[in-house]
Amino acid sequence: MLTFNIRGENIEVTDAIRDYVEKRISKLEKYFDNNVEAIAHVNLKVYQNKTAKVEVTIPLPYLTLRAEETSPDLYASVDLVTDKLERQIRKYKTKVNRKSREKGYKNLDFSPDTDSDNTADSSDLEVVRTKRVSLKPMDNEEAVLQMDMLGHDFFIYEDAETNGISIVYRRNDGRYGLIEADDQD
Repeated sequence: MLTFNIRGENIEVTDAIRDYVEKRISKLEKYFDNNVEAIAHVNLKVYQNKTAKVEVTIPLPYLTLRAEETSPDLYASVDLVTDKLERQIRKYKTKVNRKSREKGYKNLDFSPDTDSDNTADSSDLEVVRTKRVSLKPMDNEEAVLQMDMLGHDFFIYEDAETNGISIVYRRNDGRYGLIEADDQD
């Protein structure tokens, strides 16, 4: 069962908006086993140029569903993001179900769907190349420069300050993001 955490940025989340979001995103429940409980974190943003962005994150114990969409209409953005999440589920449900059974998760499978022609077979997710890298200690700025010089969208390195593994990446908006690995002591 899905519960909702709906926030608005530059917009008041009215009952009508809340009802529409919950109604549309609740349609995804048909893909979950009956015993799965999850919280759908929904962030609604309206920009000065009158575009509306909807971000939805649904963390599950074995994966996180996430999608975002921007359009001139808030309701259209909700529809688009719901469609995107549904495509994700349909594409990966076979692989997720197999992995969850292998790891021994109980009641976390996606429910079977009659429309099985959209599922991903294992060749869609096959690793076709393996590359070994030696991680050099450096700071964030040097890592971004290295990434740009190589023409990549991400770069993994050892943070010179923390000695931990970090990844810098280019975001869709052209800016940069940083992922820092937690120590698992």
